[in-house]
Amino acid sequence: MSSDSPPSDLTSTLPTESGEQTSKIQICLKAQAGAIQIILPKEAETPVTTGWIDLWEQLQVRLQGGDRFWSPQAPVHLVAQDRLLDSRQLKEIADAVQSVELNLQKVITHRRQTAIAAASAGYSVEQTTNRPTLLPDNGEKLPQVLADPLYLQLTVRSGVEISHPGTAIVLGDVNPGGSVVAAGDILVWGRLRGIAHAGAKGNSNCRIMALEMQPTQLRIAGYVARAPQKQLTYYVPEVAYVTTEGIRISKASEFLRNQL
Repeated sequence: MSSDSPPSDLTSTLPTESGEQTSKIQICLKAQAGAIQIILPKEAETPVTTGWIDLWEQLQVRLQGGDRFWSPQAPVHLVAQDRLLDSRQLKEIADAVQSVELNLQKVITHRRQTAIAAASAGYSVEQTTNRPTLLPDNGEKLPQVLADPLYLQLTVRSGVEISHPGTAIVLGDVNPGGSVVAAGDILVWGRLRGIAHAGAKGNSNCRIMALEMQPTQLRIAGYVARAPQKQLTYYVPEVAYVTTEGIRISKASEFLRNQL
């Protein structure tokens, strides 16, 4: 690579015995928005003879070889696409990027299992969908189709963001500095003390529920609310929802009674 080549979109492959196979298993490193993206090849497009060891070796070559166009401790966003990764593989990737002074912070994936493994390991997660956006004959958008609910049994710690294109259910706390963003509802079976954004794609009918509602900020679609300054002496399960006056918080028992 020449010294004046732009480092914003770089791709390399590990040599293999088959040139045809090599062209299909490319790992890409890309600088974008202040972070380094590591883009893994789609599993659906990877030859069945290519295993995790092949990808792991290619990643090592890609990180250790060539010009290092990143700053020390730059954040890394791993774009896993449809690839299924477990906690061991995520740790191996994190160790590899740490060896070249990078810091794995976020995992972007289509797979719920990978999202759960990444969130459980303490990384920010953005679960995307690979479903195509369809348009009916008249050109209008079809009703929004949500992904299956995401269940997480963990504490969302400060600096971690969970993003999911459906309903997100957290069996644990959301700490200050942590955030949960969902296209559907958000249920926190614990203390909500961070940020929660339900209906992130514009659905104001979505709701946020928590056993203890102590949020830094609540958002439903385009509506925003902050927690009251006064601290309560005790908490009960509550639901946040949108009314004509904005976001309102009610006791869960009263909310359910009004829905009947």
